Amino acid sequence: MREKAAQGIYPGRAPFWYRNRKDTRTIEIDPIKGPIANHVFELYASGRYSLLSLSKSIIHSFGHSISKANLHKMLTNRFYIGQFEWSGETYDGKHESIVSPDLFNQVQSVFQDHNRPKYRKQPIAFRGLVGCAHCGCTVTGEFKKEKYVYYRCSCGRGPCELPRFREQQIADQLGHVLSDITVPEDVAQRIVDALKHEQAHAGARIAQQRTRFTKDLHAIQARMDAVYLDKLEGKVSEEFWQRKQSEWQAEESRIKMLLAELKEPEIGSRLADVGRILELAQKSHSLYLTRNMDEKADLLRNVLWNCGTDGVNLYPSYRKPFDLIAKRAKTEEWSGREDLNLRPPGPEPGALPG
Repeated sequence: MREKAAQGIYPGRAPFWYRNRKDTRTIEIDPIKGPIANHVFELYASGRYSLLSLSKSIIHSFGHSISKANLHKMLTNRFYIGQFEWSGETYDGKHESIVSPDLFNQVQSVFQDHNRPKYRKQPIAFRGLVGCAHCGCTVTGEFKKEKYVYYRCSCGRGPCELPRFREQQIADQLGHVLSDITVPEDVAQRIVDALKHEQAHAGARIAQQRTRFTKDLHAIQARMDAVYLDKLEGKVSEEFWQRKQSEWQAEESRIKMLLAELKEPEIGSRLADVGRILELAQKSHSLYLTRNMDEKADLLRNVLWNCGTDGVNLYPSYRKPFDLIAKRAKTEEWSGREDLNLRPPGPEPGALPG
């Protein structure tokens, strides 16, 4: 068995999500259970699940029942990144890995956070918002003397040079992230005015298109009726009638499809969305300065995916459309139309007025 392990072949029963192949005496990913493995690791790595809630989610989503104890064994088993232990030794396996080492390390960091003492009376505000710019691991927080909060790299890839820092220090730095998405008041008003102008004219454009399509449809139908009467009276041949009928019916179907696709523009909802986004962009920094740590973190989560730090500088990754707002605020180029879309992603494109 040691010789088999040295060859990279696990000399035992395959873990969950894998299966043993008797014909080749190898281990392969279970074609039925395997595809959900990476998803389960990603769910737990998000930090939003306990083992119990994750077990319930797996049952609800995939119909597989896995106990908390077995989930813990699976999520801490290096077999899923292509390694295994046998007789106290670690070997590189020949079997296919299911998850990446980065994802596996994130899961182990979440376990570390969950296993910390639960004596603290308040949550750690910026947990999950900040990452290490040196090694890419998460930055986690911990209480000292049950009073002070310090943040450090989770060191999921080994020792890291990121220094520890106080919560107030990172809070002050993150405030600048919000100041970088401020939209000048005159620009905000131009955006709103442009949408109001579009709202006033969009309905008229739709009505004009509907009138034109309806007129074209009636003309095609009248033409078919007229030629059909000519066919009945023997003025045109059956072959001519069949050929023209096919052409006109195709055109009739095309016009009907265009009419069905005409919808009244949802400018009103777009205007409300843009108003909320602009209000958040303009007021978030001033609101941030007056809030407690948890409220500051909530404001940041509205505009950020995450933010890297090297202990001195921040490297924010903004949610849409705040990424484009930050880009324009940095260059003060507010007149472009090509890429600034201040609405949440949706079917109707919008742009900054020229």
